[in-house]
Amino acid sequence: MSAPNYRVRRATLDDLDTLKALWEAMRIYEPDLEKRLTEFHITENQDGQMLGALALQINGKHGRVHGEAFTDFALADELRPLLWARIQALALNHGLVRFWTQEHAPFWKQCGLLPADAGTLEKLPPVWVNATSNWLTLQLRDETAVSSVDKEFAAFMEAEKRRTAKVMHHTKTLKTVVTVIAVILAVFVIAFAFRLLFKNPQLLGR
Repeated sequence: MSAPNYRVRRATLDDLDTLKALWEAMRIYEPDLEKRLTEFHITENQDGQMLGALALQINGKHGRVHGEAFTDFALADELRPLLWARIQALALNHGLVRFWTQEHAPFWKQCGLLPADAGTLEKLPPVWVNATSNWLTLQLRDETAVSSVDKEFAAFMEAEKRRTAKVMHHTKTLKTVVTVIAVILAVFVIAFAFRLLFKNPQLLGR
């Protein structure tokens, strides 16, 4: 079977029972995995049979690759690149700066994920910290630069928000002034009309 005969897609509720059986077989089942079903992406053959799965959990600008499982590990070498390409595309779409994983098949090191040193581990999102670290990681973009850009963008948006609020305030004030002037003019026009009619009652008979 060649790669074009495989399909990679996001998991749906219809895949849950098959995935649960696969998680249990791989001994990676966790109670909350069912709630995080959409983290998983699966490969299937032309008949729609699930062959493998891999998940990407996103936390801020970091992505955790986990839950690797295959119904037949003889196909793992063919399926991993397809799943990895999918995960990389998602990382690009979400603007991730770093990958993390505790998967340790040789494939992951070949993809550039390397053991995280003490300094790098300080960047690991707290929600993923556990006793059995053994993390591999891969930097996708300069985290400092991204952080700086994010701060600059946030500052720009805040400035734009203040500018918009100021413009709206001026617009509201101008609208109030125009309304007041219009009312005053209307009062003068009405008063002038009454005065004119009072001095020239014959105008009513015309």
